[in-house]
Amino acid sequence: LDHPQTWKEMCDVTYTDTRVISSSYLSTEPATQAVTRGTGAALQLFAETANTLTISTGRDLGIVVDLADLAQSPWTKPGELFDRIGALLNEYIEAQVLAQFASWTDFGTASINGGGAASDPITVSASNIDDIIRGVKREIREANGGSMMKQNGVGFVWRAADFEILEAFVQANGNATADKFLVEGTLEGLRYLGADHYWSNDHTAGHVFAGVKKIQRLGVLRGTYGRAFTIPFPAAD
Repeated sequence: LDHPQTWKEMCDVTYTDTRVISSSYLSTEPATQAVTRGTGAALQLFAETANTLTISTGRDLGIVVDLADLAQSPWTKPGELFDRIGALLNEYIEAQVLAQFASWTDFGTASINGGGAASDPITVSASNIDDIIRGVKREIREANGGSMMKQNGVGFVWRAADFEILEAFVQANGNATADKFLVEGTLEGLRYLGADHYWSNDHTAGHVFAGVKKIQRLGVLRGTYGRAFTIPFPAAD
């Protein structure tokens, strides 16, 4: 069975054959200056810092299929095998993206006024899941990310059990949205409290992912991604 995948929704994905993707960001921002009529302007300097994303790590999955099995099996067909290989490689990307928690901002019990520290894990429950959603948006605003939040949206990648709690919370708060979910259910995720909510089974233990969408950058080699190859009669190992 295929694992749920959220990286295409949450990440800024670049499909390219370029090895090093170069960009920059404004690292020293100029400050506004007081002016006096009749005097010259004091021009300010700014600085840029180069930023690169290198596509260098790889993953493949080769499967040996006996020609007799290929002829006799009703399911061992090239199309099904290639679909499964593609799903497994995408699942690997999902797990690798969610393993980058060390570069994220901590959001823990202290972030929802629960004591402890921002690095202390939160036990998600029906009584605090709305606090978590609002708290993440507050942290974005406090980091002056409001305009980027408006442009890209906010996403949450919950664990399956957390997402079930969110479904129950939505359904328990009667309104048009709750009625819609009670009737139709939620198979692909949902939008609630101004955020898009997904789930994944590939989180690193003790960590989930939430924040402004399309911030985490991911480079994918276009020339090989999604391409399938067959080698008739390979040499024996």
